[in-house]
Amino acid sequence: MKTQSRKRRSSSEGFSLAELMVVIVIIGLLATLVVPNVVAKLFTASNKKAIADINSIAQAVTEYAIQNNGSYPDSLEALITEDSKGFKILDRETIPRDPWGNEYYYEPPTSGQNFVLLSYGKDGTPGGEADGADITYSMIRNGEI
Repeated sequence: MKTQSRKRRSSSEGFSLAELMVVIVIIGLLATLVVPNVVAKLFTASNKKAIADINSIAQAVTEYAIQNNGSYPDSLEALITEDSKGFKILDRETIPRDPWGNEYYYEPPTSGQNFVLLSYGKDGTPGGEADGADITYSMIRNGEI
């Protein structure tokens, strides 16, 4: 008759419930410290991308006006449309969208005023606060942003 030997489980195998709970609490604490900072950086990055896009589009609008004897484009589509020589002001297939997926708003100058170029922010509607606030070219140009 064979005897089965039972192996004793050593106390060093696996983790105890207390050890697992300590690790989970530490991970939770780290998450509460890291997540708000990451979200704030994403907000800042989105605003900076919108500012960079608006500056690039504004330069393209100005270049268009220079090449067309002071006549500004009626829409941003004119910046990606080839002229008679096959040249585009913006070498792209489409006008870029703001970081939130909305179209940039453009209005040609009227009555001696500057052109209007802006992003309506995350909410995509005029006005708003925080990440829903408008970002306009005039605010960028005046150093308000």
